[in-house]
Amino acid sequence: MSLSNFRALGRSGLVVSPLCLGTMTFGPGDWGADEDASREIFNVYRNSGGNFVDTADIYSGGVSEEFVGKFIEETKSRDEIVLATKFGFNGSSSPLSGSSGAPGNPHAGGAGAKNIHRALDASLNRLGTDYIDLYWMHIWDGVTPVEEIVQTLSDLVRAGKIRHYAFSDMPAWVAMKAATIASERRVPGPIAMQVEYSLVARDVEAEHFPAAREAGMGVMPWSPLAGGFLTGKYNREDTGETGRLSGANPFGDTKFADRNWVILDTLRDVATELGCEPAQVALAWAMARPGVASTIVGARTATQLKGNIEAANLELSHDQMGRLNEVSKPTDGFTSSLASPMIRQMIYGGNEVTGWGE
Repeated sequence: MSLSNFRALGRSGLVVSPLCLGTMTFGPGDWGADEDASREIFNVYRNSGGNFVDTADIYSGGVSEEFVGKFIEETKSRDEIVLATKFGFNGSSSPLSGSSGAPGNPHAGGAGAKNIHRALDASLNRLGTDYIDLYWMHIWDGVTPVEEIVQTLSDLVRAGKIRHYAFSDMPAWVAMKAATIASERRVPGPIAMQVEYSLVARDVEAEHFPAAREAGMGVMPWSPLAGGFLTGKYNREDTGETGRLSGANPFGDTKFADRNWVILDTLRDVATELGCEPAQVALAWAMARPGVASTIVGARTATQLKGNIEAANLELSHDQMGRLNEVSKPTDGFTSSLASPMIRQMIYGGNEVTGWGE
């Protein structure tokens, strides 16, 4: 595997690298990289054969989009790059954009038609392009009808302002409903879903992965290194049980749980066997999971990115994948238990039956 071992993104003709360059670090901020450092990161990714760059209107208050647009122009690579950006978070009030968080214009966020058109025009201007290859709904707003979202985004596809669209951080039923509406109306539908997914965050396998498979959407993990936890830089004795990782995860979920330290121990064992870093094994595991199309990686330095890219050349053995799968296996909830081997044997008279696509 390498960054130029392209994969189709969902049931579409959009082909992307197995690692996508996430650019949340581009621009000012506690975790940011200045223009020169960001340019070096971008060039390392491109020189390694990568073609998929992901940004958002909210990142560094739009500076990330400005940097990405500038770097694409400098390298004359617009036709080669799959350019993705996002809408949804409110730039007038979100801490992610560097604002104070004070109440702002409600129509500067969300998935309503008014904001989608506003946000897209602003992103096109900052990126210096007349179209977006993949336009993400950054987060479900819990208010806008799915019918309105599909109508607005499919109209933008047909208008040529975006080539494809996809959903990030939403309930599985929202993505599935959108795909169904699009299919019934014979209009363009979502081709991917972006969710938190890693060895220590596998709960989306219960509903999101089956929904993606059924609807022809590729899964794109974000935070595949669990906010740095899976790099192995933390030690159990150096953190409290209630410790939180630093970073921009708005869901604020701690990774310093007893179960996760056991997973990290196994990850370190596999890394030792392969003579590589735990982070590279964690990324190789994510890229090899069924349904995963491209995995988002970000970096504050070019050196960090180079290490992550090496994961694309790493091949885990069947035994190593099995050990990592077993130690990180999520606890069955109601949904996942419905497809358990025991339930299927009860249904099929004691016989083992495998479902399509499993």
